[in-house]
Amino acid sequence: MPPHRPHRIVFANEKGGTGKSTTAVHVAVALAYRGAKVAALDLDSRQRTMDRYFENRRETEARRGIELPGARSAVFRGESVEALDSELARLGEGADFLVIDTPGRDDPLARHAATGADTLVTPLNDSFVDFDLIGQVDAETFKVRRLSFYAELIWETRKARALQRRQEIDWAVVRNRTGHVEARNMQRIERALGELSKRAGFRAAKGLSERVIYRELFPSGLTLLDKGHLGELGTSHLVARQELRTLVAWLNLPDPARQAPTLEAA
Repeated sequence: MPPHRPHRIVFANEKGGTGKSTTAVHVAVALAYRGAKVAALDLDSRQRTMDRYFENRRETEARRGIELPGARSAVFRGESVEALDSELARLGEGADFLVIDTPGRDDPLARHAATGADTLVTPLNDSFVDFDLIGQVDAETFKVRRLSFYAELIWETRKARALQRRQEIDWAVVRNRTGHVEARNMQRIERALGELSKRAGFRAAKGLSERVIYRELFPSGLTLLDKGHLGELGTSHLVARQELRTLVAWLNLPDPARQAPTLEAA
């Protein structure tokens, strides 16, 4: 029997400020609440936002004397692809899901992680500055002119994996921070994403809106799913929670109830 390999969810975008780490943490916690065993590797050893979030979460558990669903997390500090593959195998042992957060810049290890994803999540702000990461549009018509280097990389990787008869990459482009986007610009981006998705083979959906609550929760490591530990929530917070649940359902990740080896403490 081949060794168990967790489903790898890679959050990748060669641009910062798109809510990538926040989305990664919330998806990981959502899976843990479903009963999945989740491991998480942060490839940004300088910022280490995702790992810091889980670190804050563990400190809140200790301080309050509570137990919260979460992920076994680590920061990758190596420099080679071989070292990264070894760390992914070690950390993912016994897990149902392995969540990987990558730096918001062009990075060879991030590209390697993306090409090994089962589910690749690329968060974008609703702007053509971010859209340029995956495709270029005509300045007058806003129609897609060509794929970007990053989109071509994922396209070629998907073709190679199909030829090898391995599971294809499910590429999900998530539009974050849509709360303050001008309506006409939003419509243009929606049309351009729809056109590009047919050429590049990704799925696109609305992700997490711009909300102060996400920044406020970081020091405690809590998420919008931690009912009973957040105090009284306003209507906007309840809407944000449903937004997150809708996103996780849309990702269509495997059922975490499948049999897997036990995840031991790090």
